[in-house]
Amino acid sequence: MKTGKLWGVGLGPGDPELMTVKAARLISEAEVIAYHCARHGRSIARSVAEPHLRDGQIEERLMYPVTTEGTDHPGGYEGAIAEFYELSAKRLAEHLDAGRDVVLLCEGDPFFFGSYMYMHERLCDRYEAEAVPGVTSVSAASSVLGRPLVQRDEVFTVLPGTLPAPELARRLADTEAAAVMKLGRTFDSVREALAESGRLDEAFYVERATWTNQRVEPFADVDPASVPYFSLALVPSPAYAARKSGEPSDVDATETVTGEVVVVGLGPAGPEWLTPEAAAALEDAEHIVGYGPYVAKVPQRAGQRRHASGNRVEAERAREALELARSGGRVAVVSSGDPGVFAMASAVLEQAASFDPPVTVRVLPGVTAAQAAASRVGAPLGHDYCVLSLSDRLKPWEIIERRLDAAGAADLAIAIYNPASKTRTTQLGQAREVLLRHRAPDTPVVIARDIGGAEEHVTITSLGELDPSSVDMRCLLIIGSSRTQVSNGQVWTPRSY
Repeated sequence: MKTGKLWGVGLGPGDPELMTVKAARLISEAEVIAYHCARHGRSIARSVAEPHLRDGQIEERLMYPVTTEGTDHPGGYEGAIAEFYELSAKRLAEHLDAGRDVVLLCEGDPFFFGSYMYMHERLCDRYEAEAVPGVTSVSAASSVLGRPLVQRDEVFTVLPGTLPAPELARRLADTEAAAVMKLGRTFDSVREALAESGRLDEAFYVERATWTNQRVEPFADVDPASVPYFSLALVPSPAYAARKSGEPSDVDATETVTGEVVVVGLGPAGPEWLTPEAAAALEDAEHIVGYGPYVAKVPQRAGQRRHASGNRVEAERAREALELARSGGRVAVVSSGDPGVFAMASAVLEQAASFDPPVTVRVLPGVTAAQAAASRVGAPLGHDYCVLSLSDRLKPWEIIERRLDAAGAADLAIAIYNPASKTRTTQLGQAREVLLRHRAPDTPVVIARDIGGAEEHVTITSLGELDPSSVDMRCLLIIGSSRTQVSNGQVWTPRSY
């Protein structure tokens, strides 16, 4: 016998007229209508779909055993809910096995924080299952607020209010626009995160969007005791808000410069590698600009805006920082290690050269990856040494090979950055062959990975035994000179020659 089909039908945010034509048709045709409800037995989803229900349909009411109250289930709340979903799936499976199509009603969109998804993952491997999208509460909130979510290159982030406040604040500061779901009991924590990230004055509270009793207020004005679960926080497009308020989007080049850019070295890992001078600059900054993982290392400060970007947009990142400073902002551009070693200091200064009038740029040093790696094994850089990057993204391999050959001939110890990546797998082997023209195979080599991080690992090997396949982008190599020694598990290069 042919089994039935499971439909997860999105009903939209509450206004029955925002239901799709397909959703209405499926509801009216279905043999079985299923819906979730709280212990009081009433279902918002059913009330939205009611105009399309017909006589003779089987209704499966899936009643949650617990919502916001406590539970004595041995597995706690998670255990009680998981057991409920298993039992609910079995009930729906009985109808599907009997060849009956089942429509499971879901407010908003079934796969956007929707209850349908828990039935889908339990049943889709055994039965044909399909979700019918619906208008989300976020789209509805944007509509009733009368403001766009994002424009042009702005980034929009959806966040659950159940995140810890510090993490929520960090993510709010990292994005241009955001929606925070699941308010209710999380309201105080969300408000704290909005204030900490400097977004509270931009945020709106939207409750039951598109319903007859919808409510829209500035988030800062809301009484926490009045907040239900069906509400969210919305930080809409800042570009739109700036235009509506009459704020200029660009700064006249003739204005007096009051801000500055400070390029800060974070060191190779955690806060213990950060200098007090750098920490003070980060604390004072109004804007933090940098590659996403580096920005994430900076502790969040109330009112501070964060501007994270990808790893291959250094020039664009530098110009963004300079424009923020030209408009009067105190801007910190962050780099791992030292900002002047294969990092953002040169990129910022290169872009700053074209700014007229000039923007003040300061560079604050940090502990370099080479220094950190050397300290773990002793003093391999104790005499003259050079620093080279094997990345040929910004310079041709012929230049790299020529410099390796010169460093080898000059008998310098060498710290090698960017030795390999997923797409650069041959360069380290070629570099090894170049250096073997000038060094003995037993020349000490240090492979330092993730120094100061959770996966720190250091290997001492030799140039002849170096295996390029054991090295990745998170490694730094130190190749000794002809004078470099290994004794008692430590590597050192004498100062005398």
